[in-house]
Amino acid sequence: MKIKENFMLRKVSDTYVVVPIGSAVASFNGMINLNEVGAFLWQQLEEENTFDNVLQTMLSKYDIDEATAKSDLERFISQLEEANLLSR
Repeated sequence: MKIKENFMLRKVSDTYVVVPIGSAVASFNGMINLNEVGAFLWQQLEEENTFDNVLQTMLSKYDIDEATAKSDLERFISQLEEANLLSR
């Protein structure tokens, strides 16, 4: 799975924002605000990656139990899919 092309993550002050660029501007209006963990997950998905690999990377970076991390990652991926931002 991977974030679709033409979306850019930027840090603005203490907030991370995702904005559409290029051809994505026509099909996606607005921007997405992410916290630090959301930005980390987004970065993991900017290149082709697997769920298990992202989960393991998340567990090595953050002090979180596996069940909570898995649930949070599933929710994040679901939200990306609902917004049509993820390609599989």
